[in-house]
Amino acid sequence: MDRPLMRERDEQILANLVANRAERQPDLEVLTFEHPGCADEVRTYRQLWDNGRRIAAALNAGRVARGGHFALLMQNHPEFVDAMVGASISGAVFVPIDPRTRGDKLVYMLRHSGCRGVICADYALDELAAVRGRLPELEWIWVLESGARTARPLDGYAGVRRLGDILAGPVPEVEIVSDDPAKPMEIMYTSGTTGDPKGVVIRHARFAAVGNWHGLLGYAPEDRPYTGLSLTHGNAQLVTLSCTLKLGMRAVISRRFSKSRLWDVARKYGCTTFTLLGGMTTAIYSEPARPDDADNPVRFVISAGMPAAIWQDFERRFGVDILEFYAAVEGGLSIKPIGQGPVGSVGKPPPALQMRIVDEYGQDVEPGQRGEIIFRPADGSAPAVDYLHNPEASTAKTRGGWLRMGDIGHVDEAGWLFFDFRMGGAIRHNGDFVDPAAIEKTLAESPMVSDVFVYGIDAASGAPGEKDVVAAIVPEPSVAFDAQTLFRLCRERLESSSVPAYLQVVAEIPKTASEKPQERFLKAAFNGPDAQIHTERRAGAMAG
Repeated sequence: MDRPLMRERDEQILANLVANRAERQPDLEVLTFEHPGCADEVRTYRQLWDNGRRIAAALNAGRVARGGHFALLMQNHPEFVDAMVGASISGAVFVPIDPRTRGDKLVYMLRHSGCRGVICADYALDELAAVRGRLPELEWIWVLESGARTARPLDGYAGVRRLGDILAGPVPEVEIVSDDPAKPMEIMYTSGTTGDPKGVVIRHARFAAVGNWHGLLGYAPEDRPYTGLSLTHGNAQLVTLSCTLKLGMRAVISRRFSKSRLWDVARKYGCTTFTLLGGMTTAIYSEPARPDDADNPVRFVISAGMPAAIWQDFERRFGVDILEFYAAVEGGLSIKPIGQGPVGSVGKPPPALQMRIVDEYGQDVEPGQRGEIIFRPADGSAPAVDYLHNPEASTAKTRGGWLRMGDIGHVDEAGWLFFDFRMGGAIRHNGDFVDPAAIEKTLAESPMVSDVFVYGIDAASGAPGEKDVVAAIVPEPSVAFDAQTLFRLCRERLESSSVPAYLQVVAEIPKTASEKPQERFLKAAFNGPDAQIHTERRAGAMAG
């Protein structure tokens, strides 16, 4: 007797993808989570499928299935992905939140997204407990016990449930409810650098579509990707996780990013590729050079924001190739394949997209001229962006039928795209636009500097549109710090308009979950009572 044919599962739904792979490759160790001092935690497709069903059953009982919302408040743990699969099975919508979020911002994100529950790591529980009284709609909290030294015993908290108890139970038979790739899968919040964060509605089809970028990004099935970026951010979740699950690679994920451990992790696990964002590259490059820097298994780095000033030096020093790309969680994409196009370019759009560079009136500018970067599907259809509860912002983002990136760039005569700066974020000093990357490269190469970020503040001269250059520096602990030596280094290597007006010494560069430096906190600290600000002492400055 013939066996009945199984219903074809649409792999645009994460739960379907994992279910299919659990049947075909149940024991493939698709994800390995590592953290210093902890044993590795592995997830096979079968474990993801089983844990996903356990969590889905609990979500059903927690009244968030079929479109309800819950938050994920944790660093990179395997349970994060278990919960993603469980949400996809049950039809719930998850809301990933950086576990460092606290106070008013945490309240805003939970209330704005309408979360009824939170799956929270124990090290973030204090901050959640502190605002729970302001969240009457929050019905449940499940806690992941991480073993972190900062975590307190759960006995001190009322009304919380151990996530471990849910995952230790029997595997239930649970129906995959998600059946429409166009329905929401998650709400991912922007960094909110200019106001309240916007909640970007990510649909199942969007997550799946990025998983199909593996060919564009140069992945092969035998690759072993690595990331230390937060799964609460689009890069780790889409570029690494989605592609890994789709292609069946064996990814390694750190609980959090560490520039000093990056190459050691790659060597230990045989990682062949990893992803970098602009805020990370200078920090990695500023690490003291070692004789074995190029002795690693990494064949290429997928970068979003590699500064042209250090690009070739980075490749030579670490023995890697750079594949550069430009994108946003709302959409848009350009890719510079390895060995193609000019250094510093972020590539060209794939055939499925059209790109233009336009002035403030929406007119195309000539090659070499700056303008806003915009995209739309190649078939001429309008792009879709959905900001939760914010139709005005959604409409503005796609004004005129084009996705407005909010970034200024230009193309060369051959059509290669160059990112110049975020709209409103340029540093113009003495009439010239300053290249922060060149300043950061110069300072990062000093043994005194552990990390550096360059930004602008309103010019002391008061000239409209002018800014003074500030270099925020984290000193290398083992090297004596001398600000005037760094000023002299800048004078020797940079144009005079690029020499910082101020060196701001800080304990760390504040960064988002995507390792993007948070300029507003540095600006606030610049004028604070404990600020360590150095200015240049130049010969003859007191004359006259």
